[in-house]
Amino acid sequence: MPSSQFLKSSVTAISNGASTSTNSKYTRIINVTHLIPYDTYMLEPPKHSEDGTITYNWSIRQRRGHSALYAGISSLAKDWDSYHIGFVGQIFDFEEKLIENTSFTEVLKKSLQDFLLKKKIVPVFLEDEQHHGHYEGFCKTVLWPLFHYILWDTATDGRQENQNWEQYRAVNQAFTDKIKEIHRPNDLVWIHDYHLLLVPRMLRDSLPDAAIGLFIHAPFPSSEIFRCLPQRKEMLDGMLGANQVGFQTYSYARHFISNCTRILGYESTPSGVDAKGSIVSVGPFPIGIDAERVEVQRKNPEVAPKIDSLRELHSGKKIIVGRDKLDLVKGVIQKLHAFEKFLSEYPEWQHKVVLIQVTSPALTDSPKLERRVAELIAHINGTYGSLDYTPVHHHHSQIEQHEYYALLSVADIGLITSVRDGMNTTSLEYVMCQQENYGPLILSEFTGMAGSLGAAIMVNPWDYSGVAKAINDALTMSDDERQNKHMQLYRHVTIHTAQFWAKSFIKELIHSLNINNQTNITPHLDVQLLLEKYKSSKNRLLLFDYDGTLTPIVKTPSQAVPQQHMLEALSKLVDDPKNTVWIVSGRDQDVLEEWLGNIKKLGFSAEHGCFLKYPESDKWINLTEDIDMSWKNDVDEIFTYFTERTQGSSIERKRSSITWHYPKECQNHLESAILPKLPVEILLGKKNLEVRPTLINKGEIVKRLVTSMQDVDFVFCAGDDRTDEDMFRALKRSPDFNDLDYFTTTIGLPNKKTLASWHVTSPEEVIQTMIKLTESNRS
Repeated sequence: MPSSQFLKSSVTAISNGASTSTNSKYTRIINVTHLIPYDTYMLEPPKHSEDGTITYNWSIRQRRGHSALYAGISSLAKDWDSYHIGFVGQIFDFEEKLIENTSFTEVLKKSLQDFLLKKKIVPVFLEDEQHHGHYEGFCKTVLWPLFHYILWDTATDGRQENQNWEQYRAVNQAFTDKIKEIHRPNDLVWIHDYHLLLVPRMLRDSLPDAAIGLFIHAPFPSSEIFRCLPQRKEMLDGMLGANQVGFQTYSYARHFISNCTRILGYESTPSGVDAKGSIVSVGPFPIGIDAERVEVQRKNPEVAPKIDSLRELHSGKKIIVGRDKLDLVKGVIQKLHAFEKFLSEYPEWQHKVVLIQVTSPALTDSPKLERRVAELIAHINGTYGSLDYTPVHHHHSQIEQHEYYALLSVADIGLITSVRDGMNTTSLEYVMCQQENYGPLILSEFTGMAGSLGAAIMVNPWDYSGVAKAINDALTMSDDERQNKHMQLYRHVTIHTAQFWAKSFIKELIHSLNINNQTNITPHLDVQLLLEKYKSSKNRLLLFDYDGTLTPIVKTPSQAVPQQHMLEALSKLVDDPKNTVWIVSGRDQDVLEEWLGNIKKLGFSAEHGCFLKYPESDKWINLTEDIDMSWKNDVDEIFTYFTERTQGSSIERKRSSITWHYPKECQNHLESAILPKLPVEILLGKKNLEVRPTLINKGEIVKRLVTSMQDVDFVFCAGDDRTDEDMFRALKRSPDFNDLDYFTTTIGLPNKKTLASWHVTSPEEVIQTMIKLTESNRS
């Protein structure tokens, strides 16, 4: 049996014995993280039997780090049948030596997979080169700096960058394939962080009906920064494969939505993005910590002696504690400058306050940064220290867990000065450890936790005097105020835990899925039924939008020239005496004449129905002659104002409408200045805003054409955007058309919100359908 089939059958066998307390139709969760939550150990040498089989004895230990993430998703197993997919990571042998990936035989992989599967862990095995290019390459040298507002060194190897990007894609595909191996209907798939941003779209393309959530544990940058990423469109499109995308803060969510609007041209609201008709929910879901676990660990018997030791060592002094990874975004340099400013501006605290700064090595650890930190500490200690007083105590190493909790417990102030931070759970653990001491928390406003911990003292880490004042305020704060602030923080930390975060995200995901499922899934066009009705009809009306329906959407409108096989299909359709074929487009007359005018039997509706030209006629009929079009001057003035101030924008002036190409900065101004006064509507399209008269639209044209034709018995109508919904609405809601065999067809995904009765996925599928209609006459 192939390994993928074996995996799927094994997962099914385990799942059949599981139960869930939820009433939702979604009974199983597949959690997907870059790494599984455990380090894996081979307990003894492999045993070789006489028949040649090899037996391994495995064990796992909780992986250090990301405890909030793993605590949150593991808590879901109480109410759900929960699986975990991730890179297996490091494997150690019986002597606790690292086993290189090159030593992973198929037998070893199979044995380890079977062992982990019993614990509902599905491992992903990656080659060393592949993992390095994905993680150390693209994730840590491109995405992590970008998400933290750090742009890269321009002197980089372009070939290596491309290779890292390909490895990133390959690893995302490997994760997608692993999900597909075990996925079944009514599964929820929850994908985590920037390591796997392409997985939602890859999975959506393979499993269109999958329920997918995505949570980003890092900051998300504004469009001015994110636009610097060469693969920006691929990344955003990958993320929009999810049904719901979550972030730590509202500002990160807002940045993501703004990027989707500015870079992809999608419509959006403050709570979601319309990705080609699929509504993707977007929102903040602040993560917490496993408060119960921290409470147990801070009361560990090894912690109290360490607290006593620290108090004795710094007897008579106030202790400020900082604990950070040593990378640029953690603001250690800013913290030291602020502490020096504090000693300078508040000399009464000299010899009475110490800063204990612990820095753990980071993947992006820089010898240059470490040297700067060491030099700055030496300067502070040399300037303000003495034989019996050292202002700054720096420990650049990993410290034991009991030492860490002792440090947080003994502190009089917790000082966090990150210049950019996705979450910072240290602040939450500090609050848990201050239940006896009530030490104030000084927190950078640039951390992801700043929006949740309102009772902390907020600071700008670049404002050294401001941070110095905050330290003094914290040291001089009354006991009652300290206790009151601590209780506010403590309530938040103990209520909004990692478990609360996980359940909140899943609950909201199910809610958004239920709302979207209330909208009927539009079935795929039944071509066989279409052909049957087409062949049996005698008087047919065929209606086609142009952009996005007969041709793909392109960046520059002038590039949407018709393809040869589409022109041939149109020509054959109009040659059938039973057919009347119209192009109902937002394009102006000149463009339609230039591209399609050679097909004489073709009818045209230009500018969303404002101009008509009947088949085999050379005359255009202007339906706006009796409409006041003076509003165009007001709109043109607004569009000109924004065009002069918006890079890459342009104005397209038509006889009956006026379109501003690119973003939506001026939409609010138009809606307030134009809509209340004039008979026009604003259409937010694909990277454009169009203002047109309300009295004429594509729906009115469809009504006119159907009622003007005698004995029409078949209508095929295809379109892709909001203006085409007017056509679908006209055919669906008019009682005069109830006896028609009509096929209203939208281009997009099956969950696209539409009034059409059918859907196809691309303009090419429309053209192939046209070709089949022409061929049906010969069958």
